[in-house]
Amino acid sequence: MNAAIRFFAGTFRRAPQVRDVNQIFDEHLTFGERLADRVAAIGGSWSFIVGFSLFMIAWAILNTVVLVRHAFDPFPFIFLNLMLSMLAALQAPIIMMSQNRQASKDRLEVRLDYETNLRAEAQIANLHDKIDLLLDMAGEPADGQRPERKS
Repeated sequence: MNAAIRFFAGTFRRAPQVRDVNQIFDEHLTFGERLADRVAAIGGSWSFIVGFSLFMIAWAILNTVVLVRHAFDPFPFIFLNLMLSMLAALQAPIIMMSQNRQASKDRLEVRLDYETNLRAEAQIANLHDKIDLLLDMAGEPADGQRPERKS
């Protein structure tokens, strides 16, 4: 196992030590992907939910109280229902695209964390070997056992 770690240590030592996942991932985003992320961020916020709820309440009040005789969308609110259906039909796939991209970003972050862990393990093994060598040079056993001292 230590030989395999030492083999990979040389490879990982040459790699840059810190890589920002967001920077790596954002370099390859297209305009449509950035737009989808922005739409998902806005559509999944409390401000959107509150604002859209206020819009629907205003729509209902306008068509039932203010414009009683000349309402452009009377009570069953068929036009409002059509608009909500179209919004949901467009917003759902956009949010799913954004979630898929976030999952890809998470997988990249996990892979980079794994590489960092391998580098750290290799460096720890290398330090352990050096400490064992120093202990050997000092005449102490490397297994953690101290020799008996004569008083």
